[in-house]
Amino acid sequence: MGKIRDEQKGMIFIIMILVLVVAVSAFFVFSLHTNEVKDYLKKDSSIRMLMLVEDEDSDALFSTVLIYYPSSKRGALINLPGYTGAIYESLGRVDRLDSVYNEQGILPFKSEVEKLLGITIPFYDVISLENFIHLSDVLSGMRVFIPSPIDCSAPDGERWLLPSGAVNLDGDKISIYLRYRLEDETEADLQERYQNVMSAFFTGLHDKRYILFNKGNFKKISPWFKTGLRYEEEEFLFETISDIDTESIIHQSINGSVRNVEGHQLLFPLNNGENLRNSVRQVTSMLVSGDGSFTSRVYVLEIQNGTNVQHLARDTQRLFQQAGYDVLPAVNADSNDYEDTVIIDHIGDEESAKIVGDFIHCTNIVQTDSTKEAEVGSVKASVDFTIILGKDFNGQYVVKRRNSR
Repeated sequence: MGKIRDEQKGMIFIIMILVLVVAVSAFFVFSLHTNEVKDYLKKDSSIRMLMLVEDEDSDALFSTVLIYYPSSKRGALINLPGYTGAIYESLGRVDRLDSVYNEQGILPFKSEVEKLLGITIPFYDVISLENFIHLSDVLSGMRVFIPSPIDCSAPDGERWLLPSGAVNLDGDKISIYLRYRLEDETEADLQERYQNVMSAFFTGLHDKRYILFNKGNFKKISPWFKTGLRYEEEEFLFETISDIDTESIIHQSINGSVRNVEGHQLLFPLNNGENLRNSVRQVTSMLVSGDGSFTSRVYVLEIQNGTNVQHLARDTQRLFQQAGYDVLPAVNADSNDYEDTVIIDHIGDEESAKIVGDFIHCTNIVQTDSTKEAEVGSVKASVDFTIILGKDFNGQYVVKRRNSR
């Protein structure tokens, strides 16, 4: 009996040691488990997040990329039209962008968006349309602008009504706003609506942040978001984003040419997407300048065509508009024989002028003076920078010519 008791004591001792080892190991694992979002922000000053809303069939309804600088509270929303066409590696064919999500899921979709925009996107969020509608109610509605009253029928015959003007839409109304279709409505109109809703979401998140992130309230809606993060990380991510300056959000979308591919209308970004990637880089520069100071306004550009290439100024106008600038209607310069592209700085802001120049690889920047004013003619008082396109401009960049000195 004594031998058995000794063996039992030995087993109990061993079990106690194992329990102690497991407990200590668990303590250290928990202690060393850091916040992924906080660790990321120690290495990178911006948050880049892909947000996707699913439809009733769990397919992609619309998606947006947020680029946000917590230090300046400034951000940009890049709308991703689902019919954006390209050769998608994850599919092995030319198709729509949203087909990637529908067939492959969020991670391959995020990877294709990263290649499309030329940036890395460390965070993502997927939310169903049903939960997005609930979220609108939690935020006490989302405020959007509707230019004309909506009076149409749902597929099941239900009458859908929405008033015009700046209106606050609760969940049911947001559902109508996202799903109604008018006969004369273009795809661009639909994408604008999606972009308006995302802007309204971040505005609501900002306005209700003191309620959402207080007393554990966020835990009630956390399950609606699929982020791949732990709850604490997810809450920190959304609380950080909620501080965004909603009055200065830059809105950007993908522009290009629509072509028919096997019976489907696809939007192909200009210049194989290089213009888009360039615009994204420019938007990032606008959010935070190279020396770490913050841009305080959206600059107004005037673009003049100093060559005999038709529509050169108009196409360049589109490039800068994609980058978030206000651009006046394109005009012809006083001559179509400009050899070199030149940027006229009317406000004496060398740093911002350089950012404008970097966008098209132009280093020929001059300050406004009486001589230059005479050369470019009368300049509108609202113009910050005038760009006169010369023969060295290839439609996207200024290129060095062999005979240039």
